[in-house]
Amino acid sequence: MDEEYNIINIGEPDDAAWKAIGGGISRYNKQQAGDDKPQRLCFVLQGPDQVIVGGVIGVIFWNWLSIELMWIKDELRGCGYGHRLLTLIEEEARQRGVTNAHLDTVSFQAPDFYRQHG
Repeated sequence: MDEEYNIINIGEPDDAAWKAIGGGISRYNKQQAGDDKPQRLCFVLQGPDQVIVGGVIGVIFWNWLSIELMWIKDELRGCGYGHRLLTLIEEEARQRGVTNAHLDTVSFQAPDFYRQHG
């Protein structure tokens, strides 16, 4: 390499970092796999008063569903709502041509629940 490059810790990424890194990976992905045509999905759990007490948010890229967020109010956990939410978002994704799904979790966020769901 003729030029020397430096790696700098900037802490929180600013708009320029997001634009360079996010834009770069977006362009690369498009070159490799075509337009991802992202589609957002969201199912919410509402109480009788119409207040949202849980839900799941995902996005479809290519033929993948990525579950981004899922949460249910503490006192409603274990009542089957989580299973219903995941089933609904997966069914909707399948109807849109999805053949794969991805989610990540950590040890305190109910990984056994997700394993049971498959």
